[in-house]
Amino acid sequence: MKNIVLIGMMGCGKSTVGALLAKRLGVELIDTDALIEAREGRTIPWIFRERGEDYFRACEERVAGELAGTSGLVISCGGGLPLREEAIRPLHGSGTVFFLCRDPGVTYDSGVLGDRPLAQGGREAFVERFARREPVYRRWAHHVISDPPSPEAAADAILEVLKL
Repeated sequence: MKNIVLIGMMGCGKSTVGALLAKRLGVELIDTDALIEAREGRTIPWIFRERGEDYFRACEERVAGELAGTSGLVISCGGGLPLREEAIRPLHGSGTVFFLCRDPGVTYDSGVLGDRPLAQGGREAFVERFARREPVYRRWAHHVISDPPSPEAAADAILEVLKL
């Protein structure tokens, strides 16, 4: 099985949907943000604050390159990973990329964003960030899952597309 790669804005449900897919398929879920935190021994907010966004994006690029050499995984990507072609291109070639597209206002209002660094500018800034990123997500996605009513419905839609 090729990798299943999930992209989308922070808080759209990539980790939750990824966990459901991994469980249903009996494969491993790799969350790029969690992998970076484990390797760095620091949280994403700490890395952004102390090392900067460029350092974090370089970490994402390294992790993506390593994961592209694998198969049979569900990979949940950090929201900004697709913004760097050097990071997303290898993953795009190693699997099927799904953009989980959720209304950014709904995502922001749900409270799931917590202390994530790029969610601190307020609702309007979050919605604007989504508007800038959405074309990039669509460019790299093989398939778009739009506003699924639940994580289970998103996982079902992905499995249906893949005929698994």
